[in-house]
Amino acid sequence: MTAATLNSPWPFVGLDNYAELFASPEFLRVVGNTLAFVVIVTGLGMVGGFAVAIAVSSRTRGASFLLGMMVFVWALPPVVNGSIWKFLLGEHGLLNEALKGSGAATTGVGFLFDPALALWSVALVNAWAVIPFNALIFRASLLSIDDSILEAAEIDGAGPWQRIRHVLLPHARPAATVLTILTVVYAFRSFDFIYVMTSGGPGTSSTTLPYLAYVEAFVTLDYGSGAATALLALAVVLVLALLYARDVRRNEEV
Repeated sequence: MTAATLNSPWPFVGLDNYAELFASPEFLRVVGNTLAFVVIVTGLGMVGGFAVAIAVSSRTRGASFLLGMMVFVWALPPVVNGSIWKFLLGEHGLLNEALKGSGAATTGVGFLFDPALALWSVALVNAWAVIPFNALIFRASLLSIDDSILEAAEIDGAGPWQRIRHVLLPHARPAATVLTILTVVYAFRSFDFIYVMTSGGPGTSSTTLPYLAYVEAFVTLDYGSGAATALLALAVVLVLALLYARDVRRNEEV
């Protein structure tokens, strides 16, 4: 179905749109992009969030300042955040100009227009945007640990890494399970940063399923293919939502 046939009778095509999607090499590449994007954002978002949570769990001024900066980054609208990073990573952006000036890269780096780097660049920015939220959740979990437990571990000779491994990580595991699902959903449905920073390009090198659905439905006006892609994306989010609901129910029972 296209704009030209929108007002015509709608013939029933069954699963033809899905068959056409799965047979398309471009669609398979977009699925690969989506999986890579989700893995990068989730991995960095979880590890970075936990690391920042440990850093802001103390009562020092530096920790309070860092916590305030995290809240500021988290509160920025994605379009504003993406526009800032597009300015920083652009061909003539601040980072490229700094690299050229220092001699580290005389021609600059194609963060947003190199097919090998565009997906990574957007994924790193998405991870940067989700780290504050994850840090706040992890921080709430870590602050509930009794100080006497950490003091006892320190008296027993446990170093910082041992305290993290044997005290902090086990205590944060229930929150981490739910937070991982939320981060995967956040990464999977990401649209704003891709739209602002690369528009899915170059070519389809940074296109994910949600963005592909938008392009097919509202750019190429292939509503049938766009609807099929959107329904596939919705099915993935629905599965993740069910997993989230199950884990929340399990934690409440415990």
